[in-house]
Amino acid sequence: MRIGLTLLLTAGLALAQDTTEVEKHFDLALQLSIDGKDAEAIPEYRKVLELMPDLYEAHINFGQVLLRSKNPTEALPHLKRAHEQKPTEFRPAYYLAEALFDLGQFADSIPAYTAAVEIDAKSAVAELGWGRALVRLDRRSEATPHYRKAAALDPGLKSFLLELAQAHEDKGETETAIALYREFPENPAATERVGLLSLRGGQDKDAIAALESVVKASPSPGNRLALAQAYVRQKDFPKAEILLAQLTTAESQNFDLRMFYARILRDQRKIKEAAQQFYESTKLRPTAADAWSEFAGMLILDEQFPQALSALDKVKELGAETVGHVFFRATTLDHLNRRKEALEYYQRFLDQSKTNPDQEFQARQRARILERELGKR
Repeated sequence: MRIGLTLLLTAGLALAQDTTEVEKHFDLALQLSIDGKDAEAIPEYRKVLELMPDLYEAHINFGQVLLRSKNPTEALPHLKRAHEQKPTEFRPAYYLAEALFDLGQFADSIPAYTAAVEIDAKSAVAELGWGRALVRLDRRSEATPHYRKAAALDPGLKSFLLELAQAHEDKGETETAIALYREFPENPAATERVGLLSLRGGQDKDAIAALESVVKASPSPGNRLALAQAYVRQKDFPKAEILLAQLTTAESQNFDLRMFYARILRDQRKIKEAAQQFYESTKLRPTAADAWSEFAGMLILDEQFPQALSALDKVKELGAETVGHVFFRATTLDHLNRRKEALEYYQRFLDQSKTNPDQEFQARQRARILERELGKR
């Protein structure tokens, strides 16, 4: 809009030449800002305020242009001045609040947002800004009605409830966060958070329902892995296996994923398949004693005793041999009919073991038999 001469003269300019100069720069600045040429409008607004420092329209418009230009520091004094000049106008109150918010001065922004809402009770953006400032001050319960009011006034702002949900999640307020995320059933990211938070909280059935929906809409590796974990928690190993087989194929170099898959196979007593996956894991990380140990266990169950002994040797070489490995070495040597070595390891196991009664019983029985057999030679 163009400022008339009467307004300018009322503001204190007596000379027509000065009035014309102010009008010229203001009109140009306004047109440039309307055209989205804020960088070019800025020096024009500066010139206006040099000529007429108290011009309200220049302060409020210049403040808005500076805010759009990501310069809240310079915008702040102009918006403060505009608010002081017209405390009952919505624009200076609201944009002053926005500048304070952008500067991280959240507590100071709240009175300005409050003033804006009091001036225009139907302003969704002012309600939202008020709520967002409260969240930054860790006053989430106070913030919630403002987010709700903003969404009621403008349904397009409802998505900001996800920001509120994230704030609750960050503070460990899981149930509140889940309830908010559930309000967005068509949003895959929100449904994913429901699934992951439910999984973390031990609500496995809720987690599975949410994650199945997410995987159907967005079968990312992370989503599929989370769903597999939820299936495992519910002992639904076949479903977990299907997902993990797909993931392992897609991420063949992922050691942790392959180990997880191998253990699911192991728990289903799919010995050969598990052994293969543990073996692949040892190739990915040759110094991983847990992979060699699991591999040895599967080979023993599959009665591949020479290979099992080699895997146990690797565990020992890596300095990870436990009393359990000593027992497995004894039984492996026993199956290979290496009786003297087997007896030695049974005895070593019995010397070391204190908490394995079943294995200790088996070791004593075999040790006695081996001693008699070796004594007859």
